[in-house]
Amino acid sequence: MRQIWAVTCLTAFLLVGLANAADQAQNEEAAKGKAEVLEDKASAAGSKELPTPAEIITKPQAQLVDPTGEEPLEDAITCLARTIYWEANRKDDAEMEAIANVVMNRLGHKGFPNTICGVVRQGQEQGACQFSWWCDGRSDDATEEEPYSKAKEIARKALNRQLKDRSGGALYFHHRKVTPNWSNEYIRTVEVGEHVFYKPAGGKAK
Repeated sequence: MRQIWAVTCLTAFLLVGLANAADQAQNEEAAKGKAEVLEDKASAAGSKELPTPAEIITKPQAQLVDPTGEEPLEDAITCLARTIYWEANRKDDAEMEAIANVVMNRLGHKGFPNTICGVVRQGQEQGACQFSWWCDGRSDDATEEEPYSKAKEIARKALNRQLKDRSGGALYFHHRKVTPNWSNEYIRTVEVGEHVFYKPAGGKAK
C-alpha cells in the first residue's frame, strides 16, 4: 500500500514538474513573439504606434527569456538585454536605460538595421563593431544574475515603449574617459553615468 502511495505521489510530482516546464517554455516563446512584433512596429519609419494590451510583454515573460544568460543571440530581448548588461554600469539604472534608448533609437533609422540583433551586431563584417562587447573576443554570457535580470526588465520596458528617452534622442555614445574622433561630428545631447551621448546634425546617421 505504501509503495502504491509513493509511486502515485512521485508520478503526480513529475507531472506537475513537466506541466510547469511546458508552461515556462510557452511563456518564453510568447515573450519572444511579442518582442518581434514590437520590434517591427518600432522599426517602421516614423512609427509612434504604441503596443496594444495584448502585445505588451509582461515582466514574468521577459524573465523567462535566456534564463542562464548563455543562450544564442537570436531574439530581440536577449540581444537588447546583453547590450545593456555589457555596455552600461550595472549599478546605474539611468545609464542602463540610456543604452537601451540608443539601441531603440537606431532601430529602423536610416543607416541602421531593422532588427535589434542587427543593430547590435552591425559592423562585425568590417571588424569594427558598433558595440564593443559584441566583438571583443571575450565571452558574451551574462554571468551576474541580478544585473542581468534588471537588464531584461529594462529591455522589456524599452520594447513596450515604457521608457523615457534619457539619451536625448541619441544614436551614439562613448565612455567619458575617451574622446573618439567622431564625437566632433555630432551634437552632444547628455551625459548619463559614465557615458556621453550624441545625435547627428539633421538626424542623419553616418
